[in-house]
Parts: sequence; C-alpha cells; structure tokens
Amino acid sequence: MIEAMGKLSLVRHGQASFGAADYDQLSPLGAQQCRLLGAYWRGQQRRFAAVLTGTLKRHAQSLAAIREGYGEGADAALPAPLVLPGLDEYDSEAVIRAYRPGETLERPRNAAEVKQYFRLLRDGLQAWIAGRIEPEGMPRHADFVAGVVAALNQVRELAAERGGAELLIVSSGGPISTAVAHVLGAPQEAAVELNLQLRNSALTEFQFGARGHQLMSFNHLPHLEAAGQAGLASYA
Repeated sequence: MIEAMGKLSLVRHGQASFGAADYDQLSPLGAQQCRLLGAYWRGQQRRFAAVLTGTLKRHAQSLAAIREGYGEGADAALPAPLVLPGLDEYDSEAVIRAYRPGETLERPRNAAEVKQYFRLLRDGLQAWIAGRIEPEGMPRHADFVAGVVAALNQVRELAAERGGAELLIVSSGGPISTAVAHVLGAPQEAAVELNLQLRNSALTEFQFGARGHQLMSFNHLPHLEAAGQAGLASYA
C-alpha cells in the first residue's frame, strides 16, 4: 500500500521592524509581502486543514495579512491558528549580550553596523548551540530544538485527526531553519547558516507521512515573483 502523504508549508513572517525599539511588529513592507502570499494562495485555491503559529506579534500580524490578501473565503481556507510557544524565535539581543557580556548593544544605524550585528549573532548562536553561553530568558538550545520537533509531530497528529493533506506554520527563521536541519539530519550548526539566508515571507515546504517529514523546497518567494514584485524581497 502506498503511504498517504501530507504537505506542510512553513512561512517566515514578513519583514519586521529591525532597528526599531520594538522589532516584533511588521513593517508596511512586511504586511505587503504577506498580503501577496495570501493573494497567491487564493489564486491556487489553497486550503489548509490546520494553521500553527508562535506567540509573537509578528507571527499573528503575518497571518492576518495573509488572510487579508486571500480575501473572500479566507475563513474556510485558513482556520483559526493553534498557538505554540515552541514556534517562537530566540531572542537575538539576549544571544549577543550573553556572547559579549558587559558591552552596550547599540541598534545598527548603517550597512557596516548591520553586518557587524549579524556576525556577532552568528557567533553567539554557535556558542549557544555548543552550550558555551546561556542567554537570559532563553531555554537551552536542546530545549529550543525539542519545541520545534514537537510542533512537527503535532502537524502529523493534526493531519490524522482532521483528515487534511495540507497544513501551515507561520513562524520565524530560527524555528524554520531548525526544522530543516532536523529533517535533513544535519548538525544544528548548519541551522544558523540556513537561518541567515531565509527571506521574509519565504516558503519552505515539507512532505510528511507516518514516518516523518522530507524537505521539498526551501526559502522561495513564488508569490512575489508571480506578482512581478521580486524586488520586495528582504531579509531582516
């Protein structure tokens, strides 16, 4: 017997407010990116049996913008989300503070400072993975991974309960890249590099069945390309 397979779409939130006092807010560009995704899915007549998100404002705002872009029929296509803390992003500023204790962390003001910020973040994340630092207010890295894996397991359970072939996760770069590394059996150090490549509102897709998930695609923006808006791609 051929095993029935489901499809999981993982969406990184739209562009947030990097450099602002509160990063956890979609920018106008971020909302536009997500509305275009909703419109793209409307054109494909996509329907999701379940939607899962983290608890962050940018996750909820991204899903709301997707629903807005979907328009009429959004309630049937995008059910009310199941909110899971295991799909929350790590605290990048806490990582950098733990990696460079005692230093004042200024908000990046120009391209050179942005590059330096992400160099520090990359090194800090590797230190967190290795257990060399314990960022304040954050779990151990092993517990962070466990939260992501639990969400993937819940996807399969929900698909079995609801008889749905398609499910959706709206989350952040950290959980999505962690999920990709887990599914590929790659070391978690690789998740850091994957994360730094993820674009805002980008789609990553898994196929899944009783035995687990397999990667189908990573970090693509078909909704921007279909709308002739590839120039709206962003990273931070």
